[in-house]
Amino acid sequence: MRGRVRRRRVIAVAGVTAALVLVVVLGLSLGDYPLSPVQLWRTLWGGGERVEAYVLFQVRAPRVVMGVLVGACLGTAGALLQTLLRNPLASPDLLGISGGASVGALFVLLVLGLTGPLLAGAAFVGGLLVAVLLLVAGRRLADGGFRLILAGIGVAFLCVAVTNFLMVRAQLELAQAALVWITGSLSSSAWWQVLVVLVVAVACAPFVALASRWLPITQLGAATSSGLGVNATTVRWVAVVCAVLLTAVTCAFAGPIAFVALCAPPIARSLLGHGALGIGTSALTGAALLVAADLVAQFALPGFSLPVGVVTGALGAVFLLWLLASTKGRQV
Repeated sequence: MRGRVRRRRVIAVAGVTAALVLVVVLGLSLGDYPLSPVQLWRTLWGGGERVEAYVLFQVRAPRVVMGVLVGACLGTAGALLQTLLRNPLASPDLLGISGGASVGALFVLLVLGLTGPLLAGAAFVGGLLVAVLLLVAGRRLADGGFRLILAGIGVAFLCVAVTNFLMVRAQLELAQAALVWITGSLSSSAWWQVLVVLVVAVACAPFVALASRWLPITQLGAATSSGLGVNATTVRWVAVVCAVLLTAVTCAFAGPIAFVALCAPPIARSLLGHGALGIGTSALTGAALLVAADLVAQFALPGFSLPVGVVTGALGAVFLLWLLASTKGRQV
């Protein structure tokens, strides 16, 4: 039995990794200046022509790498929150964490007129404030986090109202730029932004690994986890802070891309089998989903490129309806 489960999980991880590699290669190859596999391989190793090197390293690679990192961060954040709250509807966007990060970032952008690292810092503060508010409002998680989900939806609507107010009061040029950012886009990704997201993701990785190890024990209850030497409160705070930090840094540079954090963990768990936590596989799934959605956003309509948030929103809405229908009336 264990061998069968292990074999299934190895196959699942290999399949998701192969899908990610495929969409990355397509993202680097397709465009107004297509690159064949030979050209792509040669240019990656420094042997391509100057125009090929420019297209690959300055135009496509930052966008694709940012898509991989943002998708992985959102998949990880969603898996942490869903495991913590034991609810498949727990994700940064539905809980209002993305909305709080958006309010913080838009305040800095539209009111103070600042960008760069301050934007990321404001996004983190906004997301963290929402997370603290939700933790205070839902200290008792005996109902599977249902009360916390409802509180998060209310906070999310409040953040939407504040965001709309800031947009209405902003200058037209700033509002137009902010509108694309709110939708979620990878089109303006730069290497320094990719580096910031990578640094945050690497810094969170050890804490995510610790949280993924101890979170299943905290689900047994405070008394049981304490008897096993695990401080449930500390583990929850580590999970929440990591989820907020990963969400905030992605919101700061790519905008609040919807539904990736919601969809990736259930897909990963269904591939791995019953009982799997699947945080690492959720990261791979989120990365593959976002890069694939960005390809659809770029090439679905000839001559017109959409923000990736439009595609993830449409796909996520369908997934959410399927998730609600598949529960057959049971509480989610």
